[in-house]
Amino acid sequence: MNRDFLSIVGELSLAKKILVVGHIMPDGDDISSVLSAALGLRRLGKEVMSGIDWRIPWYFYEFEETNLIKSYDEIIQTGFQPDFVLVLDASSPDRIGRFQEFLKKINSAVVDHHGTNTLFGTLNWVDTKFGSTAQMVLRLNTELGVPYDGRLATINLMGIATDTGFFRYSNADEIVFSDATKLVSMGGKSYLVSRIFENKRIEQFKLLSTMVEHIQTENNGQIVYSYLSKKDYESNNCTEDDSGGFVGELRSIQGVELAIFLSEYEHNEVHISFRSKDWFDCSKLAVLLGGGGHPRAAGCTLKGELPVIIEEVIREAKIMYDAQLKALEGVH
Repeated sequence: MNRDFLSIVGELSLAKKILVVGHIMPDGDDISSVLSAALGLRRLGKEVMSGIDWRIPWYFYEFEETNLIKSYDEIIQTGFQPDFVLVLDASSPDRIGRFQEFLKKINSAVVDHHGTNTLFGTLNWVDTKFGSTAQMVLRLNTELGVPYDGRLATINLMGIATDTGFFRYSNADEIVFSDATKLVSMGGKSYLVSRIFENKRIEQFKLLSTMVEHIQTENNGQIVYSYLSKKDYESNNCTEDDSGGFVGELRSIQGVELAIFLSEYEHNEVHISFRSKDWFDCSKLAVLLGGGGHPRAAGCTLKGELPVIIEEVIREAKIMYDAQLKALEGVH
């Protein structure tokens, strides 16, 4: 392991009160990483609080341990004063919401696998060779001597499974399968992870139908996009949490290389998710629009009216798609 990894292990070993923080709009890898690190550090006798400055999607509460993750306001109200902050799966300080205030006065470590990370911690262990941050947490816990049981192994496994699309994405390499095997050998239950996402409400299927009605294609069907407005969510008795995975449905369409899903979280605030299959680098498009992520999965948030944002995003996507395709053809 590199020097940054060993330095972070040293700081965590010395710290007595630790705040473990994840990113806004949390996904499975984020929640898994926060819980796995917090539970592990508690088993070492540390005083730990874990926080995410965003509403956690309801289906993650299938794991009762998710209740350990508190909001920013809840942690402030406790008066908790950490002597070290561990930031997980976040590529820039704005991604941790109001918790970034702690970084101004307390030493911190950033552990992340996004290539767009801005290295905003006192210590930074950023490594893109990992398919998930949960794998990096597994290494931290192992080096710290955290005892694993089936429950912790299952929670840790959730991050690896979800960030690799249950081992279907291109980041599901030998290291991913090796780490997953290790966690299963320690009692991790993959079927419990799957159960979280096999728990859909009827309203979600109606919402999916609405999204399908909005599908549009560009570049001879190689780019597909769709959207859901705030009104769409409300009329289907749903929230943005209920559209998790919709961008993956778009990517699954035959002949599609780039899928784009736009979600109007609040009026004049739109979350955009990008997914690609083989060669398009989504992270470059996301960074251009003020976001970040991975080559095959990235996103951003834009302010403004939904129709205007749709037009802007698709325009920039087509320009970048053509440029990347030209570069790819030039290589061959």
